[in-house]
Amino acid sequence: MKKIGILGGVGWASTVDYYRAIAEGAGKYFAERGHGSPLPIPPMTIESVTQAKTRALRGVAGDEASWTDFDTVFREALMTLQRADCDFAIIASNTPHARLHAIRQGVTMPILSIFDATAEATASTGAATALVLGTTVTMQATNYADRLAEIDIRANDRLPDTEISEMQAMIDSDFYGGASDTARARLLAFCAKHAAPGTAILLACTELPLAFPDHLDDPVFEADGHLFINPSAAHVAAALNEALEG
Repeated sequence: MKKIGILGGVGWASTVDYYRAIAEGAGKYFAERGHGSPLPIPPMTIESVTQAKTRALRGVAGDEASWTDFDTVFREALMTLQRADCDFAIIASNTPHARLHAIRQGVTMPILSIFDATAEATASTGAATALVLGTTVTMQATNYADRLAEIDIRANDRLPDTEISEMQAMIDSDFYGGASDTARARLLAFCAKHAAPGTAILLACTELPLAFPDHLDDPVFEADGHLFINPSAAHVAAALNEALEG
């Protein structure tokens, strides 16, 4: 099996869930093939950054120079994983993927993109439109929309800044460290307001799927009358495929 490098800490709850999902997914894979206990899992190294630090280093959309310090933190973390002899890496967070083009500069180890994994999962639903939910960085960027456009799926036009700020506040208050008792209701109310029937709703912050504990490992699922895409689960599935290749 290939060794996986996990860049985590943004935030810690999703990092835990990535590790769990990879381990359980590998265990299921080998159990189905008659392997006895203890079931194998891929070797993994986790390099965890500090979310309080990276949040303060966020730049301004459209100003590349303003992101230099943010990019450097993640690049150095990836280089640490590369020196740990990881065969490839995944970033257990949506937000840094908006800066992947800069973060990966100088890193020779392959990095699996959450955008590619999510596009494949979304395409499988047959949906023609998508609503991307996530942090301010994710919702202001066009990475998901651009990747989905390549497969003829139209992502939502950018929501007003007030709505984007509401989603960021929801993530910070109701999803940091897990999902609060009100998290699901608040998220569903936002979806009902902004997603037309048949829209694929991308839970493009690794904490948002925590509102649906029965579907944490499902790249695509339906709940409360909505069609959801879980980019984290799609990303984990891509990592497992890569690690178990051959």
